[in-house]
Amino acid sequence: MIESPDRTPLPRDFFDRPVLEVAPELLGCTLARLTDDGPIELRLTEVEAYAGDLDPGSHAYRGRTARNAVMFGPPGHAYVYFTYGMWHCLNVVCGPEGRASGILLRAGEIRVGADLARNRRISARYERELAKGPARLATALDVDRALNGTDLCAGPETPLSLLRGTAPGPDQVRSGPRTGVGGDGTHQPWRFWIDGDPTVSPYRAHAPRRRTT
Repeated sequence: MIESPDRTPLPRDFFDRPVLEVAPELLGCTLARLTDDGPIELRLTEVEAYAGDLDPGSHAYRGRTARNAVMFGPPGHAYVYFTYGMWHCLNVVCGPEGRASGILLRAGEIRVGADLARNRRISARYERELAKGPARLATALDVDRALNGTDLCAGPETPLSLLRGTAPGPDQVRSGPRTGVGGDGTHQPWRFWIDGDPTVSPYRAHAPRRRTT
């Protein structure tokens, strides 16, 4: 028998803690997206923590900008950014207001609305690939900059929310270096995932960009 997920919205104080406490506890939580075409929900299986001004890998490392302003606001809100001129990625703001720490939602298992997600991820060969990676997750759930700043604690009747879900056992949680992060943040074990889950994205080390002449 499959355990029914807990649909209680995550409270504000869940996110108002150090980022490295919050990140692994997001595994198994439900990310609920209410689109114009219907609901899409996934169980989070992979996340990455970013520690604001203490972390060279963070967008907030060098201070506040128009792009990252949401990260400096209250915890429990969505930070959505556009990358490589092609993709959106979804993050959750956490920690005390003003510290700008956040968690990148990297992957998940679609449990509601797979057909809707598939319409947006037509290149996915298998259902496990629908949200396997941060850009794929945002695409599958129709997340873009219009949702930047959304309150994720407001419940499942809002466009985007986080619910308690079904937590993995402590022996299922793994951690390791973050994907694609270089420099001083290369070896921080701040990526967390559910061991053996087929929706978790493959790890890729940072590859410096080559200059062209």
